[in-house]
Amino acid sequence: MLLPVFTLKLRHKISPRMVAVGRYDGTHPCLAAATQAGKVLIHNPHTRSQHFSASRVFQSPLESDVSLLNINQAVTCLTAGVLNPELGYDALLVGTQTNLLAYDVYNNSDLFYREVADGASAMVLGTLGDIPSPLAIIGGNCALQGFDHAGNDLFWTVTGDNVHSLALCDFDGDGKKESEDFDIRVFKEDEIVAEMTETEIITSLCPMYGSRFGYALSNGTVGVYDKTARYWRIKSKNHAMSIHAFDLNSDGVCELITGWSNGKVDARSDRTGEVIFKDNFSSAVAGVVEGDYRMDGHVQLICCSVDGEIRGYLPGTAEMRGNLLDTSIEQDLIRELSQKKQNLLLELRNYEENAKAESSSPLNEADGHRGIIPANTKLHTALSVNLGNETQAAHAELCISTSNDTIIRAVLIFAEGIFLGESHVVHPSIHNLSSSIRVPITPPKDVPVDLHLKTFVGYRCSTQFHVFELTRQLPRFSMYALTSPDSASKPLSYVNFTIAERAQRVVMWLNQNFLLPEDTNIQNAPFQVCFTSLRNGGQLYIKIKLSGEVDEYHSVHQKLSADMADNSNLIRSLLVRAEDARLMRDMKTMKSRYMELYDLNKDLLNGYKIRCNNHTELLGNLKAVNQAIQRAGRLRVGKPKNQVITACRDAIRSNNINMLFRIMRVGTASS
Repeated sequence: MLLPVFTLKLRHKISPRMVAVGRYDGTHPCLAAATQAGKVLIHNPHTRSQHFSASRVFQSPLESDVSLLNINQAVTCLTAGVLNPELGYDALLVGTQTNLLAYDVYNNSDLFYREVADGASAMVLGTLGDIPSPLAIIGGNCALQGFDHAGNDLFWTVTGDNVHSLALCDFDGDGKKESEDFDIRVFKEDEIVAEMTETEIITSLCPMYGSRFGYALSNGTVGVYDKTARYWRIKSKNHAMSIHAFDLNSDGVCELITGWSNGKVDARSDRTGEVIFKDNFSSAVAGVVEGDYRMDGHVQLICCSVDGEIRGYLPGTAEMRGNLLDTSIEQDLIRELSQKKQNLLLELRNYEENAKAESSSPLNEADGHRGIIPANTKLHTALSVNLGNETQAAHAELCISTSNDTIIRAVLIFAEGIFLGESHVVHPSIHNLSSSIRVPITPPKDVPVDLHLKTFVGYRCSTQFHVFELTRQLPRFSMYALTSPDSASKPLSYVNFTIAERAQRVVMWLNQNFLLPEDTNIQNAPFQVCFTSLRNGGQLYIKIKLSGEVDEYHSVHQKLSADMADNSNLIRSLLVRAEDARLMRDMKTMKSRYMELYDLNKDLLNGYKIRCNNHTELLGNLKAVNQAIQRAGRLRVGKPKNQVITACRDAIRSNNINMLFRIMRVGTASS
């Protein structure tokens, strides 16, 4: 899908992830990259008759098209773009551990030079929120800062951890994405609007289109998100050095271009992750950018290696699709299809052998040798908390068992972020085979994880095994054990907040996110539960108190009244039908109608009992509210006392609970 159009070889080592293309004179695109010697090279092949003036910041060019900017510090991030729209050309921005330099390459002068106390480990240039001017946004040690073309600090906010990658994206109409360590956090100006947790450090982010963006992790994972939903991900044994969005087949949709540490460059579909183009460099890829480097009106994809090799690719047209596919991809496809064919033939042969061996007689030793197991064999899984012992630390535990006397020969578990290499194999010795296996699991972070299981089931003498595949989700807080509140010391720190959910919903949330014992029975609110962390023994208390009970009881009362009115109308109708059937001597229909009346009467009696109990509880709650208002009034004397009581009544009448609390605390509804 990509056609190579030019190749350059610069005699400079380029630092990974520090490559940018800019029009520093407003016309000609030039490549800027940080070298491993603490300098920034600028490749400008378009004006070979003139060079940048040699001043205190430039060394003599080593090549006719390359000039060097001496930074005198290790470069940590680099980008280029329009910082001052009035100038009409791009600025070069260079970040170090302590400073940010905005440089005017064409005039060989500094736009501004600012000290950055939190360092600059990631940088992006663009507009943010309601700030009209472009900003150079840098991320460092738990902070984000945005500078305009004059070096004014117009944006600043804190983050939860060190920033490793930044990207601007229209997440929800005007959003920005920011990534630090294991989290991808979405900022709308200085407000966090979304957060996605990954299993490793996020090393690269790139906007694609709309709310879709690509990401890369330090463990070799790349993928695509659409808002908070992950479209796809793949994992490689190599590291993704750089990612970029580029439309390589001219279909109007950007593909995800990835440069890898082994020198491979591939393009993947944004929807499926399927490889549709690839090429190879002799060394690791330092960066992937785009620009009209040939000045012919067509944007090229530009890939740079750490050894200084630069290649430009032209996207294929609709007519060229199918002709420019790399031959190596075709060979890989043929090889993959051949492997699938061999696997299918082997599976077919096994089915044929099993079909020949099947008979109406019970399972014998020969059948067990061939791997035939009872047709009703099922696989059961259970998750629980193991408090550990002297030789084993506390952990979550996955128990896998069969429904009969078959044995489990091996278990393969694929899980993201739990096991080294994201996979784990349990292969008991021949002397320890049984129908169940317990696998200890210790997730490093509190995130929900899907456990993909492949279990080999057969008999001790089997040489072929049936493979059961299933998926089980590990809850978010699986490393917390339910304990008795009396046996644990209550934490000193706490937080109070109000949620607009019924107590039953909170109980459901607890069951979905914690590994509670099967016999656990959490009653309706108010209630209190205590958990102990299996990692450090810390205590977690969750205490639920009911609020807004009066509204809830009013709602139940209205519903019961409506149900009783409907049932009353139905009773009249059934009574008329029963009498009509009696007059027509249709005893069967009459009996049926009176049975319906009997059942409906029982329902009415039960509903009336519920309504009475609800009314009693409603009166009790109203009494408690009135007593609280009276106590708040007694804290005042004279006219203010009556004013507080009247204002509380008005707040209840308008259903403004927040105002009611404020009046009871400070005596007035005004802030």
